[in-house]
Amino acid sequence: MAALLATTSGRQRDALREAIRARQTALLEGLLLLELGRTPTPTERNLLSRALDLATDAAPDGQPTIPDVRAVLDAAPIGLQRAARVDENSSRYYELIREVLSALDILVDGPLRGLFDRRSTARLDPAAPATSLDISVLDEETDEVVAAAMLCSWAWGAGMIEARQAGHGRNILWVQDETWRALRTGPGLVERADRMTRLNRHKGVASVYLTHSMDDLEALPSEEDRAKARGIAARCAIHVYGGLPASEVRKLAVTLSSREAELLASWQSAGTWVRGQRHPGRGLYLIKAGERSGLPVRMTLSAREAQLYNTDKAFDTTAPDAPAPENREFTGRVGRSA
Repeated sequence: MAALLATTSGRQRDALREAIRARQTALLEGLLLLELGRTPTPTERNLLSRALDLATDAAPDGQPTIPDVRAVLDAAPIGLQRAARVDENSSRYYELIREVLSALDILVDGPLRGLFDRRSTARLDPAAPATSLDISVLDEETDEVVAAAMLCSWAWGAGMIEARQAGHGRNILWVQDETWRALRTGPGLVERADRMTRLNRHKGVASVYLTHSMDDLEALPSEEDRAKARGIAARCAIHVYGGLPASEVRKLAVTLSSREAELLASWQSAGTWVRGQRHPGRGLYLIKAGERSGLPVRMTLSAREAQLYNTDKAFDTTAPDAPAPENREFTGRVGRSA
């Protein structure tokens, strides 16, 4: 991030620094929300933001870690005590910030130890055509751990895009997979995640959100969160749907014709019992742009892609070096949308 900041100057540099600071603050508040189970109070947010500024000024490269921020808060400098409206050396300061310090302790030394107690090893190659942050190693961890890692990944990605666009500017497609798994972990995470990752169209950035089911929206902690998530989905210019049960069709963010609804339901139907044959809905998608008629498409994997994206390897009893089972087509017909 420091190297990318060095490519800008003047007002552009100041604007970039403020954007980065805003994302850092939103990330810290999101992580605290996971641990506190509530939104940080205005006083906690104020002290956290000021501690982040002090830690940033003290860091050699201007990139503080969470332990750095925790150390500043725990040291109770005069500036923070004044910001808390307490007398110097008053125990009242620690009463106000105790829960935040405990939450940061958990992030650094608790079950999440190893994720937030050191500098990131992720690096961005500006010349690379694509960058992927893989956190699949955490698949067996709790939702809290996965959500925390996803929030950090999104904040890092947003910061890198912001810096990249400020320095060089080019169109970027930003894909956020398993979006709702992170948002359902605590109340208010929808707003914070949206704040961290919200990018403007005029910057040439297109965002793609992936989720398994629209029912995932209903699993969010509060009605306010569910409403905000539905709003994010509704604002997407293009929707791509795979097979869906009929019960979910009416929950979609767009209106489907009766024929389109029938297509989605037919793709969700039970598959064949014959090993190696493809499910009738596999690779079939309906592309909806606003209220226009949907466009049904079939995605076909190349031989190499079929190997890379074979999620049934654990059930394959053939020899390790044996080729993947033939991915035969299902003899069904895809109708046109109404």
